[in-house]
Amino acid sequence: MKRFARCAALAALILGLAGIAQAATEVKMVGDAFVYGSFNANQNFTGWSTGSWNDNSGNYTGAGTQTEDRFQIWERFRLRTDFVANEAVKFRLGIKVEDTWGHGTFTAANPSAAVQVYQAFLQFKLPNCSTEVTAGLQDFSLPANAFFTDSVIFGGDRAAALVVNSPLIDDTLSVIAAYARMLDKNRTFDTTTTQQADELDLYALALPITVEGCKATPYGALAGAGRNANYFTAGSYGPNSTFADSLLSAGTFLTPTGMRNAQNAYWWAGGSFEVTALDPVKFYADVIYGAGNQGDRKKDQRAGWFIDFGAEYTGLDVVTPQVFAWWSTGEDSSTRNGSERMPSVLSNWGPGNNFLFDSSQELSKDSNLGVNPIGSMGIGAALDNISLIEKLSHRVSFIYLRGNNSPAAIRYLNTSMGSNPYYTMGRDLTTNENIISVGFDTKYQIYENLAAVLEAGWAHGQFQTSVWGHRLAERARVGDPIKIAFGLSYKF
Repeated sequence: MKRFARCAALAALILGLAGIAQAATEVKMVGDAFVYGSFNANQNFTGWSTGSWNDNSGNYTGAGTQTEDRFQIWERFRLRTDFVANEAVKFRLGIKVEDTWGHGTFTAANPSAAVQVYQAFLQFKLPNCSTEVTAGLQDFSLPANAFFTDSVIFGGDRAAALVVNSPLIDDTLSVIAAYARMLDKNRTFDTTTTQQADELDLYALALPITVEGCKATPYGALAGAGRNANYFTAGSYGPNSTFADSLLSAGTFLTPTGMRNAQNAYWWAGGSFEVTALDPVKFYADVIYGAGNQGDRKKDQRAGWFIDFGAEYTGLDVVTPQVFAWWSTGEDSSTRNGSERMPSVLSNWGPGNNFLFDSSQELSKDSNLGVNPIGSMGIGAALDNISLIEKLSHRVSFIYLRGNNSPAAIRYLNTSMGSNPYYTMGRDLTTNENIISVGFDTKYQIYENLAAVLEAGWAHGQFQTSVWGHRLAERARVGDPIKIAFGLSYKF
């Protein structure tokens, strides 16, 4: 009885403390959901798989071995809960369920539930100042212009990170310092008694400066890349691309394979600029240089430039005209002297919501062709925010792009490896290849929080038979990629 009484008293104490904590903590919930059908014809410009890395050792399954399922129904639900102690301290937990109908969670009768945590971070302000600290799994991006969606280096996704944002001059100058652990292959103990360099860590520093009519964000980023980190983790430019494609050089896959050094540095320096002094005419630009593996073998090194520019006119009520262009260095004719493309980690870049790029598609799954903006150049135009009828808006976009990569480098890697796990037709373009694309999007705001969304696109590519082979290049000539996605988006 005494033991029971002690347990009952302890339970009462815990419940009492929980009641006090609950009374002191404000809980706020927001979220979103979408359900939509997606029709995609001739994905990857062929309707076939592009091939993929199938395990951590880098074994590769070749292109064209699988055919597309043209119609899928996607559903996603996300819930973000903030536990707010006071104005200075809160914790956020974000969970989501995401899959196609008939698979995983959405399997009939006997579902395999899959609830994922996609946000989990603590956020607080230092006492007696405006410095804000965010620690944990959070939305994470390097500085970029929203005109181009997000960062071409790392953007539009999440990372386990520590971010400190400290205003130096109110509304004028601040400093943002960040650290993120992108990869940690072995976690607590390595697979052998010898310590392995199996992490990818990123450090970043930015100085956002805002003055009347202009905003500039100079920044720098440094990554420590361990030789044994799992760079074949999915990411980069689409479902079949990896960190290995975006960070490493093509020469890394040639004998002797892999990095020579246990640790290598990657770095980026650049700036993001926005000029509104001539409002309603606004200008946007990003200028970035990045390099990596510079202390390793020559064939393993990678370095290059990326520049974009955009302008829009916001003085009209019924439409916002936009123009844009970009240019990036591409591979030269030799693989043995390293890569001339700027390295990146996970790109989230694209103007006009065009489905060529993994960018700002609201119906985000199975939504784009995953074309690599690095190693290409292009121009385009868009008519955004077309609104002739209340609650109904449209967007039209046009893009023409060419590759800046030498055909010789891609052809050499194909010949050396038998199949090509590093370059992909339609994603990485040679100087003799081009793509044109037209996008059309429509949104009808049924209620304040509920919208019907249509996203559609068409593309046509010209690809070299001498680089990709007759089978893939000829297949791309038979039919053009077409995307039509239609569904409902709810935000609360």
